[in-house]
Amino acid sequence: MHRPSTRRSLTLAAMAAAVSLLASACSSGSTGNAGGGSSAGPQTITYWASDQGSSIADDVKVLTPELDAFTKQTGIKVNLEVIGWSDLLNRILAATTSGQGPDVLNIGNTWSASLQATGAFLPITPAVMSQIGDTGRFLPGALAATGAPGKPPVGVPIYSLAYGLYYNKAEFKAAGIAAPPTTWDQLVADGKKLTTGKQWGITVEGASTSENAHHAFVLSAQQGGSFFTSSGSPTFDTPQNIAALEQYVDFIGSDRIANPSDAEYSNGTEAEQDFASGRAAMLMWQDADASLANYGMPSSAYGVVPVPFPASPPAGSQHVDSIVAGINMSVFANTKHQAAALQFVKFMTSESTQIALNKAYGSLPSVTDAYSDPAFQTPDDKVFQSVLASSAASMPAIAQESQFETVIGAALKNLFADAATGKTITDSLVAAQLTTAQQQMQADG
Repeated sequence: MHRPSTRRSLTLAAMAAAVSLLASACSSGSTGNAGGGSSAGPQTITYWASDQGSSIADDVKVLTPELDAFTKQTGIKVNLEVIGWSDLLNRILAATTSGQGPDVLNIGNTWSASLQATGAFLPITPAVMSQIGDTGRFLPGALAATGAPGKPPVGVPIYSLAYGLYYNKAEFKAAGIAAPPTTWDQLVADGKKLTTGKQWGITVEGASTSENAHHAFVLSAQQGGSFFTSSGSPTFDTPQNIAALEQYVDFIGSDRIANPSDAEYSNGTEAEQDFASGRAAMLMWQDADASLANYGMPSSAYGVVPVPFPASPPAGSQHVDSIVAGINMSVFANTKHQAAALQFVKFMTSESTQIALNKAYGSLPSVTDAYSDPAFQTPDDKVFQSVLASSAASMPAIAQESQFETVIGAALKNLFADAATGKTITDSLVAAQLTTAQQQMQADG
């Protein structure tokens, strides 16, 4: 993905329509792909790849040698289309309703349960997994983010990501800060020292609904809260969730450690560029090393640590500092080339391909054997690996997860806009936004 969290958008009506079709989508014909089994003779499969690199052209450059190697190995040709994150989900939803989809595609892993509910994707049963490889090869956390609990997943992980706190070493030293923050109190105090006339303490993408939803989920868990009951009913306007959202918005509001202009950031590049250019000294982001290098910031200029945690955790607090972020690879259930599609998934999750692709994209492999490569033994990678192994949690595995990201992300977007104009962010203001978001969630149901 390289940045799925910052580019995903969803039309609620489109998702509702897709979910309502359920398994009926699978029965539709697709252009050259409909039906089960595999065709005789040379085959061509279609692959929708997500935009992982600095541009779609960059993705084509990275992927083409691997696809050529697959064709040389199997005789199966791959028709590649790289789709930007701003379009990918809506393209997928259109394909689930029309049946006119590819054979294989990438999906953001937080969409798994929502897309699973359409019935349009091949369930990865034990028999199907045996054609891809050993389940034990995949990172447990990444494998858990492939569908709703108790149901066969609808994909396997291909790229793994996690959030960390990036900090500018030179700016920390200049401000007399000896070590990066481990608690939120420390982060705010450091942020105030680092906020000068030339830079801000931290930068955020305040208008990105997906970024906002991810941080809301993590901060809620740290506060001892949850956005859903065990049965999946929304419980948005709780004291814990109010505290979580208020804490985040206060970076622009009462803490004044983030630029009010950040309330308008939404495309997934502005915050990284502010950090890389020195306009902000901290950044909470997913595996940003490759992007920062593209913006001219050498890896020696920054460090990465886990996202902070409360100094005095509230009752029920969970030590979560990231979502389980990443990309899954799925197969449309109505493909005519199921065997070829599964061969391709097996190839893309093989040790050598995982090493090559994740090196190129700056992400982490989703299979354990790929970690033998020295490229994934850097200090930064060790931080992300540790987070994924011990303190990352999956976003809610419910059919309405994408709606959740949209309505909670929009609530935070509104609150950031209020803070940017100087409006005081109060408990009642946050509660009102959460109540509205819950009502929207229930209405879209």
